[in-house]
Amino acid sequence: MEGAERVLAIVERLRSAERVTVADLAAETGCSEMTIRRDMDRLAEDGVLRRVRGGAVSLLLRGEATPFALRLREAAEAKRRIAARVGALVADGESVVLDGGTTTLEAARVLASRRLTVVPLDLHSANALSAAPEVTLLVPGGRTTPGTLSLTGHLAEASLRALRVDTAVLGVCGLSARHGLTAHDLAEVPVKRAALAAAQRVVAVCDGAKLGRTGLGHVCPVTALDVLVTDASAPAAAVAEIEAAGVAVHRV
Repeated sequence: MEGAERVLAIVERLRSAERVTVADLAAETGCSEMTIRRDMDRLAEDGVLRRVRGGAVSLLLRGEATPFALRLREAAEAKRRIAARVGALVADGESVVLDGGTTTLEAARVLASRRLTVVPLDLHSANALSAAPEVTLLVPGGRTTPGTLSLTGHLAEASLRALRVDTAVLGVCGLSARHGLTAHDLAEVPVKRAALAAAQRVVAVCDGAKLGRTGLGHVCPVTALDVLVTDASAPAAAVAEIEAAGVAVHRV
């Protein structure tokens, strides 16, 4: 089992069992106990678990988003493909609101080579765009969320209400035809809604694992989206339901 796949397997076991042992995980993954201990040490640094004698205890609350540092390693290649398609959908000269998240961070890296006006909603993307020679960078105010560095609160919302942009690229914690676009962090919900209201076109981005999931905070119905860019792992039935709602779906 590859390293990234193994780490995700450990996280999924922690979500279901809350406590895991080194010996059990070594048997399940076919890896040595030393390898599992190294994975656990790295996950402890990321705030996912707490090491105990012979294993680990989960620090993830039910329904809580996976820590940002770990999400950076999840579906990394799919996120790069999704970001490339977003770049193809955006024309030079457009104004773009770019939501916070790991997929949108990849999109920021793609858009950094373009002639655009970009409003990033997290400091990771703002940093990725800061040296782009042809990008006009507009950074809204707000409070930063630890880890994700997402901008939230009244200042972020007021900044977006003052704008009218061509495209909003929204990250997704969960998306389905029934529950729409949802987020784990309630503080991000009004900011995402303000971004949606400011845009002529709304593009949602996520890897296929997010389809069918539901976060705590409801952002908008699926009919509020114009485009969804996801990857080839997206469940066909979920994609068909979203397309039936009038959303153009790109699977890359």
